[in-house]
Amino acid sequence: MTPSKDISRLLEIMAALRTPGTGCPWDLEQDFASIAPYTIEEAYEVADAIERGDFDDLRDELGDLLLQVVFHARMAEERGSFAFGEVVEAITGKLIRRHPHVFGPDAADDARAVKRRWEAIKAEERADKAARRGAGGPPPSLLDDVPHALPALNRAEKLTRRAAGVGFDWPDTDAVMDKVREELDEVGTALTGGDRGALQEEIGDLLFAVANLARHAGIDAETALRDANAKFTRRFLHVEARAEEDGVKLAEAGLERLDGYWNEIRARDKAAGGD
Repeated sequence: MTPSKDISRLLEIMAALRTPGTGCPWDLEQDFASIAPYTIEEAYEVADAIERGDFDDLRDELGDLLLQVVFHARMAEERGSFAFGEVVEAITGKLIRRHPHVFGPDAADDARAVKRRWEAIKAEERADKAARRGAGGPPPSLLDDVPHALPALNRAEKLTRRAAGVGFDWPDTDAVMDKVREELDEVGTALTGGDRGALQEEIGDLLFAVANLARHAGIDAETALRDANAKFTRRFLHVEARAEEDGVKLAEAGLERLDGYWNEIRARDKAAGGD
């Protein structure tokens, strides 16, 4: 086989990899559950390439993510559930259905009107999905399509945004700040109580309140934490470099010396307009 820009070649390659007897032993051993972690990982690698502005990497990572879609579709086809073409049909149908202002008679004057219509259509879709589950299934919920596999901060933001859409929300940022302080106090109480389960619960409540605060402030909590991770990494690399310059092993440097190195890079960042 040779590379191709045609999606059909990718489907052929995937089919060949999954053909018993002549395919790849590793690919043949996989199932939906074993491949799911790779699917999530590839989505993160796409986001990482975008964050770095590396379009060569982005092209390759999008290919890796597309492979995940093809892999899942192939396994579904083997069990008679659906094929790749039906995946394409489903998403094209959804895009047409959710954009009546583009593909239908509805008009939308601005992005807010589009978003309102989008949410109304999604609510209809949730109701239809619940109806398909039958009378014996759980009643439809606003939270039904918030994926459990999302990163916890992202899921917290989506859950609270969905609830806020029907008025279940803090009135303003000050109220959320009060909640953050309340949860922080409860973490302090749990720390002195010695109950590890209670401490985990209170720290979870604190993180959930902080995710709410980020949403109210118009900040994506996951992005903010990624940025903080990147800043910590960059500053700690400075600490490591300074210790090497001074011929000191990190584990033997002591907190006072390491703090000194840390404060150097903090002061440099502050002088450059950062924190």
